Amino acid sequence: MLRTVSIVPTILTNNKVEYRAQIERINIFTRRVQIDITDGVFAKNETIDITNVWWPKGWVTDLHLMVRKPSDNLDTILKLMPSLCILHAEADEDLLPIFDTLKEKGIRTGVALLPSTYPGNVKNYIDAVDHVLIFAGQLGEQGGAADMMQMEKIALIRNMKPELEIGWDGGVNLKNVRALAHADLDVINVGSAISQAEDPAHMFDELVAEIDKNGVVL
Repeated sequence: MLRTVSIVPTILTNNKVEYRAQIERINIFTRRVQIDITDGVFAKNETIDITNVWWPKGWVTDLHLMVRKPSDNLDTILKLMPSLCILHAEADEDLLPIFDTLKEKGIRTGVALLPSTYPGNVKNYIDAVDHVLIFAGQLGEQGGAADMMQMEKIALIRNMKPELEIGWDGGVNLKNVRALAHADLDVINVGSAISQAEDPAHMFDELVAEIDKNGVVL
């Protein structure tokens, strides 16, 4: 049975003015958003600093940190109180104590896996979190192609922990969103297909309509 799949726009920028502009565009048509933050080390491109992050009241915000030492940002994360905080399994420190702290404050936890990371090698993290993000694009960038081979991880993760929310990030567009929606995902994060569209709200609606189609997945 096809799961209910959420299309979640992503925000990634190094400019505070553009950050506000993206929020204002997205706020018209959705309330769940993923905000991507990089440190310029884990990912070569650096975004706005996490201390400059904000979002409108009522948003369900997934905060995705592509950083080497997420503990350096822990105080700010706790002040922001996102709905979900996603950290990378490949970070340079043990994430389990950070997950524990986030859970104590009522923040859902997630772990992101780069294409080279095999889920079985980070089972301790998968067992500890509420969400796993399969990363299949270019780290710290929007507009790249999706590595569709990463879909093989979905069944592996689902077998480890069936109740997990599983997300996909990277290269989503109208040509592949339907295949992804039929692959047992819960969340499909969309970057440039929405942010660079002439009419972002219309593109969002088109993506939602595409995943709602029945029949053969092409």
